[in-house]
Amino acid sequence: MTIFHADKNFERFEDVTPALLRREKVKLLLCDLDNTLRLHSEKEPADELQEWIKDCHNAGVKVVIISNNGRKKMMQKFCEPINVPCVWWAKKPMSKKLTEAMNEYQISPENTVMLGDKWSTDVLAAKFAKVRSWKVDHRRSVV
Repeated sequence: MTIFHADKNFERFEDVTPALLRREKVKLLLCDLDNTLRLHSEKEPADELQEWIKDCHNAGVKVVIISNNGRKKMMQKFCEPINVPCVWWAKKPMSKKLTEAMNEYQISPENTVMLGDKWSTDVLAAKFAKVRSWKVDHRRSVV
């Protein structure tokens, strides 16, 4: 597989189940925010995101949001209710913030996954950090 292809592809973040995370031995799940976990226009976490985060935590997986979004207050306001640490202005595809998160939580690259919607930022950042990259389709409104 080339650095331009994700290791796994999913339609939506909800397809990344706790059973899959356990099977893949994931302990740290680094997630993009905009168009991965939320629509760019959403101001508050959707119910399905809150449930998914809770399920991940119950499976023993630490979730950290790593975003290129530079709006610190908005990110904090969004992430606080779901009890997820967030890193804003991550400058992906640079991998520094991914590596810092692994170091902070003392989790190896083998047990870390980057989940995002763009190959040009999320997938490349994962490859540069030597972690698995899982790609989801751009989040869309439910009709």
